[in-house]
Amino acid sequence: MKDRYKFLIVLGVFIAAYFIPFGDERVRKAILEAFYMIQDYAQKHVLLCLVPAFFIAGAITVFISQASVMKYLGPLANKFLAYSVASVSGAILAVCSCTVLPLFAGIYRMGAGLGPATAFLYSGPAINILAIVLSAKVLGWQIGLARAAGSVGFAYVIGLAMAFIFRDDETEKKKVQMAMPAEEPPLPLWQEIVYMASMIGVLVFANWAKPDVTEGIWYGVYAIKWYITGAFGLLFTYTFVKWLKARLWVSLIGVMVVAFLAVLFPEYPLLSFSAGIAFLVYAGKTSSAETKDWIGATWSFTLMILPLLFGGVLIAGFLLGMPGTDNGIIPNQWIARLVGGNSLFANLLASVVGAFMYFATLTEVPIVQGLLGSGMGKGPALALLLAGPALSLPNMIVIRSVLGTKKSLVFFGLVIVLSTIVGMIFGWIAG
Repeated sequence: MKDRYKFLIVLGVFIAAYFIPFGDERVRKAILEAFYMIQDYAQKHVLLCLVPAFFIAGAITVFISQASVMKYLGPLANKFLAYSVASVSGAILAVCSCTVLPLFAGIYRMGAGLGPATAFLYSGPAINILAIVLSAKVLGWQIGLARAAGSVGFAYVIGLAMAFIFRDDETEKKKVQMAMPAEEPPLPLWQEIVYMASMIGVLVFANWAKPDVTEGIWYGVYAIKWYITGAFGLLFTYTFVKWLKARLWVSLIGVMVVAFLAVLFPEYPLLSFSAGIAFLVYAGKTSSAETKDWIGATWSFTLMILPLLFGGVLIAGFLLGMPGTDNGIIPNQWIARLVGGNSLFANLLASVVGAFMYFATLTEVPIVQGLLGSGMGKGPALALLLAGPALSLPNMIVIRSVLGTKKSLVFFGLVIVLSTIVGMIFGWIAG
């Protein structure tokens, strides 16, 4: 089977190389746009978003017991509790459609039920409180309110639907959970919570986006986000040394180097962030057996997900261009003309286009604002906002590698169909 896929990839590359008219100006722009997009992705999302997410996914695999995951998110868990935990976590994490992937893969492979895992997969990027507030401010309170209600509702509906459709596939997990003996976790529960919270704090506040105003709580947090990130980093260092038995001298040197770089080059936070990652990897690889396993699990997630993401970003950039530009092979004017009004086709197209486009956190709002100015209907605008942040071509490729083709297609279909239906309803109500 793998050889067949390799052959199809080679055949596809050959056909593209043979027939693509590289002399055409738009084709050349689209190719350049693909590399601009992957550069932008590498600069803005890999170190601050994906790398912390990979470490968290590795920690879930190594330090959180399978019994704990299955107790709260497994197929036999209380459904209200499981889906509430999965949905609320999205509001807390506020990550993009690609950053959520290693976290989703971690909990799913540890035994989480398909329903709660896919609810988490949707809610992670979709239920972003700052993005919803920005939507209400820029696009109108009606769209903001509809986006908030739709995102939370979708997380529940999609999760329950996936669990029902593939209920036979979950039978084996139920048997495993019922037969699972009591397991002693590597860390006590309260230590697991503090340890995971320290990494999640780094992930959330390092990626706290700049709002379009210079006052209020959101901007206040943004102004001091690196101090908050540093505080969570120090908390993590304490747990790393005290509970995971990491080498003290390596960790202390790492903290001093990171602090020195942060003070000396405050305008280049990626410099100190990169140094912290380097010292973390070295300390983990040279310390206890648990930290070595953690680094190994993190590396496995990186190798599994990152190449697929980069390939997907290149394809998305070639087809649609960077957000806010019209240099992709598919002109933006075509899309804007086709999503006017509130027809079934307009809402469906908006959902499909949103599902394939890649949106960095908060970028979907100005893009939809521009499309509304070009004649896009309010219903299709909401459909794009509900499908777009939760899916993208890069994350679709990775989801398929985790869930398989059948489950992935059903998940994608549910997001697109629900977004289309809710978009049409909203379009009728909003007029």
